[in-house]
Amino acid sequence: MTLDLVLVLGFLAAAVIMFAMNKPRMDAVALIMITALPLTGVITMNEALAGFSDPNIILIAALFVIGEGLVRTGVAQRLGDWLVAKAGRSEARLITLLMIIVALVGSIMSSTGVVAIFIPVVLRVATNSGIAPGHLMMPLSMAALISGMMTLVATAPNLVVHAELVRRGHQGFHFFSFTPFGIPILILAVGYMLFARRWLVQAPKPGEAPAAPPPTRPSLTDWVEEYRLAGREHRLRVKPGSPLAGRTIGEMNLRGGAGANILAIERGWRFSRRLIQPRASSELSAGDILLLDLSEGAPDIDAIARDYGLERQILTGAYFSGHAQDIGMAEVMVPDPSPLIGRTVIGTRFRSRHDVTVIGLKRGREAVEGNILNTELELGDTLLVIGPWRAIRALHDAREMIVLNLPAEFDEAPPAASRAPFALLSLGVMIVLMVWGVIPNVQAALIACLLMGLFACVNLNAAYRSIHWQSLILIVGMLPFSIALQQTGGVDLAAQGLLAVTGEASPRMALAAIFITTALLGLFISNTATAVLMAPVALTVADALGASPYPFAMTVALAASAAFMTPVSSPVNTLVVGPGKYTFMDFVRMGSPFALVALVVSVVMTPWIFPF
Repeated sequence: MTLDLVLVLGFLAAAVIMFAMNKPRMDAVALIMITALPLTGVITMNEALAGFSDPNIILIAALFVIGEGLVRTGVAQRLGDWLVAKAGRSEARLITLLMIIVALVGSIMSSTGVVAIFIPVVLRVATNSGIAPGHLMMPLSMAALISGMMTLVATAPNLVVHAELVRRGHQGFHFFSFTPFGIPILILAVGYMLFARRWLVQAPKPGEAPAAPPPTRPSLTDWVEEYRLAGREHRLRVKPGSPLAGRTIGEMNLRGGAGANILAIERGWRFSRRLIQPRASSELSAGDILLLDLSEGAPDIDAIARDYGLERQILTGAYFSGHAQDIGMAEVMVPDPSPLIGRTVIGTRFRSRHDVTVIGLKRGREAVEGNILNTELELGDTLLVIGPWRAIRALHDAREMIVLNLPAEFDEAPPAASRAPFALLSLGVMIVLMVWGVIPNVQAALIACLLMGLFACVNLNAAYRSIHWQSLILIVGMLPFSIALQQTGGVDLAAQGLLAVTGEASPRMALAAIFITTALLGLFISNTATAVLMAPVALTVADALGASPYPFAMTVALAASAAFMTPVSSPVNTLVVGPGKYTFMDFVRMGSPFALVALVVSVVMTPWIFPF
């Protein structure tokens, strides 16, 4: 062992200790190592900074932006809503669907981002169904980790291993090279969690603090009860031959003639379905679905449906709460002075001026019952309005009223929900280009980012904010260790050590040793940093055995994603500790057995798909 290698290993040990202590932050440790390693003379400063020019760094940044586009357009949230609708109160069905959806979504965007999106969804489902949150949060984190085994772009370690293959002159992995491993591991994980969830004891502990306090903001459900809106909501489809088809809302005057207030119009099919804000000039078509508010004293809904050629449709959620991603509510107050004072609700022309509709009125603390449209407004009256979220946001600029309250759902509302089809199109273009392989992966991702921007799925400010710079700096900071260990013989030494333990005649034993070493190293440092260090070691072992590099590279990638064993093995695990009320030992008890399952699957399957 040379002095240079001793120095490099000393810096590596220092980095691991700082990672384990989380002092300073991991990205700060990476910057320290970029600065310190050239001082040993083993690598130059240009080599230490080479990671900033690595195409995979740009690719990872682009994938963060694409994930942000899926969030801002509500694609990820819609999957969560679908989960709620399909799972019902069955815990087994909920766990199964949750893990499948999270794994699929995580295969094309950041697993950490997926978990952040689904935590509030899972908590809401747990509250409504009476299921302990701890029975759902662990499956959520496990599925997010397994999503890294689904596609090439699912997680940074995959790209690191792929880049090491390319750097050594090999072809590299394809987009779906990981999928044959991810699918069986996901199936086994679902079965495992359905059985092992009973090990997660969720009985309250003596003196345990109560769960998180309810949100300070009212929810849409609170307002439905407070303003007595339940039962007024209806969803009806315009049938072919209806007298409404081909006519404008102003011509029909449903509000004045039938007491039916059109709050929104659903138009399109499935993912392309969108909500249109109704105006007097809006022309209705056969197949449109009307979201109606029927005021007290209006004709029976069946009579309206019969007279106007409408067909009643299924409605989910109290008072259109199932459409909370597209339409929201707000409470506004009539101040002094205001031109609204003395005018009737219908005379304020809220819909034409602000794209919102008044559906409730409180005078003092009591909600005014009956038909409020002809009620004259007084100083201090509180109005409940409904409309698209963009219009709700714009109410702050209206001088004739004061926005009192925004609902708890306001923060979850995607700001570009109408652009969801374009976000899916951009994502599809990227996947097709990557699978086709006609251009580099990073170029395909950049094209998708530009399409996201062109279609207004994401703006530049949101794009820059979405990039997790700490992760990028961490990868860049660990890459010099890979170079330094190779130049000083550290990689060869590690490979010889593995071969000495396993023997040169047993490639499968070598795969098992690589998996175990990678997984254990991942207990102390991030899985990305682990992949940076272990990928060259694995490929050197392959060279020594005269075997194909692909099974060894794949083993490193799979082991890096098998970070199930402790809450600090991955940010994905750390995120669910609080909501799931887990302890350190919960992860050890649940994660360790399944890490062994992943080890067996990897060692058995890898040579089948990538022969030695």
